[in-house]
Amino acid sequence: MQQKSIDLGSLFQAVTGKLQENKQELNDADEENHDHGDNMVDTFAVITQAMKEKAGADPADQLAYASQLLRQKKSGSAQVYANGLAQASKDFQGKQINQGNAMSFIQTLMGGGQPVQQPEPQQQSGGGLGGLLGSLLGGGQQQAQQQDAGGLDMGDLLQAGMAFMGTKARGGSNIEAIVNAVVSNSAFAGNSRRSQSGSLVANTLLSTIGSMLGR
Repeated sequence: MQQKSIDLGSLFQAVTGKLQENKQELNDADEENHDHGDNMVDTFAVITQAMKEKAGADPADQLAYASQLLRQKKSGSAQVYANGLAQASKDFQGKQINQGNAMSFIQTLMGGGQPVQQPEPQQQSGGGLGGLLGSLLGGGQQQAQQQDAGGLDMGDLLQAGMAFMGTKARGGSNIEAIVNAVVSNSAFAGNSRRSQSGSLVANTLLSTIGSMLGR
């Protein structure tokens, strides 16, 4: 059965809207320049516009075009996402983004240009963080779980798993724990304001994709 493709235009539009709603909060958290919220809204508005201009094109071409437009922006966050988009364009060349590979897409986008690592065959598993993420995105099938887990090497799994369990131990929900795990293994780990906006982006990506897939 063919898996449903994800509409990137609608996906990034949802992220832009959520960032707009939280723009002032993100600006207030930026003690240095007080404009991180503005920069994030601008960054994803550019990505959304790129998706509209390239509507109907292959996802890889849409992502590459968005990366090119973001290169023209001066903010550090825009450059990090431009790198993530460029890497995603390479990783998803000739592919649709769907239930089976959505988590790998989010990892690559949030990774700031770091390619998603493929573990050795004996390291692949339908369980762990990859399998849990796959199930929440609608990927109850073994194939989807393996693809999700394949985006993490063992070091990544340990780091993300610790973040996941830490959030659960503090009484957080599954989705909160997963977002924390994703951000802890992203290009934004260690930067408070970017971690805050990164959590917002990851949360919106996960929830929007879940809705698109009928979850």
